[in-house]
Amino acid sequence: MKGIFIDPDSSVVGEHFAIVYAPRRTRGRFPVDCVHVVESADAAREGADDAQKRFAARVLGPSRSSEGVQLYYLVDWLD
Repeated sequence: MKGIFIDPDSSVVGEHFAIVYAPRRTRGRFPVDCVHVVESADAAREGADDAQKRFAARVLGPSRSSEGVQLYYLVDWLD
């Protein structure tokens, strides 16, 4: 992820598989309440639902934005 750096000695921010609610898949960051972290890529794919705009993804986070909002950053979609 461009511009996001992970401290290898910290467990606060990490990479996760997730189901992401995304009305438009053009965004690169999502509020924490739009992201449901799951155990595996398979679980994310199984929980995805295009009709409800919930997509399988790898995300990085949670991280606090400059506005004080907790965000996850998109690493990639699992299509």
